[in-house]
Amino acid sequence: MRGVLFDGKRVRVVDDLAVREPGPGEVLVAIAAAGLCHSDLSVVDGTIPFPAPVVLGHEGAGVVEAVGVGVTHVAPGDHVALSTLAHCGTCAECDRGRPTMCRQAIGRPGKPFTRGAGADPVYQFAANSAFAERTVVKAVQAVRIPEGIPLTSAALIGCGVLTGVGAVLNRARVDRGDSVVVIGTGGIGLNVLQGARLAGALTVVAVDANPAKEAVARRFGATDFLTSAEGVRELLPAGADHVFECVGRVELIRQAVDLLGRRGQAVLLGVPPATAEASFLVSSLYLDKSILGCRYGSSRPQRDIALYAELYRRGRLLLDELVTAVFPVEDFEKARAEAEAGRVARAVLTF
Repeated sequence: MRGVLFDGKRVRVVDDLAVREPGPGEVLVAIAAAGLCHSDLSVVDGTIPFPAPVVLGHEGAGVVEAVGVGVTHVAPGDHVALSTLAHCGTCAECDRGRPTMCRQAIGRPGKPFTRGAGADPVYQFAANSAFAERTVVKAVQAVRIPEGIPLTSAALIGCGVLTGVGAVLNRARVDRGDSVVVIGTGGIGLNVLQGARLAGALTVVAVDANPAKEAVARRFGATDFLTSAEGVRELLPAGADHVFECVGRVELIRQAVDLLGRRGQAVLLGVPPATAEASFLVSSLYLDKSILGCRYGSSRPQRDIALYAELYRRGRLLLDELVTAVFPVEDFEKARAEAEAGRVARAVLTF
């Protein structure tokens, strides 16, 4: 079968992959569509260290082909969106409703794929590997969605929407009337904007160096658009209640902290290199300000994916508008070029 493989030096589309059958508590999914997220590209450029060879992709949707023993919540033929959280469901963190903190869901890459006549093992990225015609995931990662949702749109729920909207609703807990600043309006930033809209934020300022992104930022919920954070204080003289950094640059993290008002929160969503360090004035935090990390929108995928799918059906959550370009998997390099150039919010690969 086809898939997008990174061998540690280069990335390419191959056609000699195989994936094993689902075991107990697992689901085999035929991938229909998968979003190309910058996290996939960060594996290729080394920003995110990951063992190779690996099948990339972690934001996908498709149709269940087979289920393992004990799986009852989905069945062959069901449409599903996939999450990256292969959490155990039984540890203390899972029991508290914090699956993103489950140690079983962090840093334990498996090898469900093989390649070539020698059946050489291949790693799975983010417990998902959606850039393959078929993948096998834990049952908790497959969330049934209504068949009326286009799979090219549903694919984006499993990363961009969970992370961006989840950061607003679950981590920052933005309240009605709050002020929000979003630095970076790529795929994650746009979902932070619509999360702020859903939460009832009063002032939502989008900051992006590219002025061409203003229209789409306002479509997703921005009330104001700036090409530099220097103008934020004119809009919010007392500072912002919440600032979301969605780019992953240390100087922008500093900006996020500096833009906070009293009791404000800076939420870090961008991914800088693993060894990156950021600085800030310690004294600036003494007015009850906070710097919050956020993994995967602090999501509970079985609850949140179903919720976002229903919000989409009711016209309250935008998905179709996130899909700015669709490419067959054979055109991966074209999709990659568009994403790296920042010309698309999300490129989607189809099988």
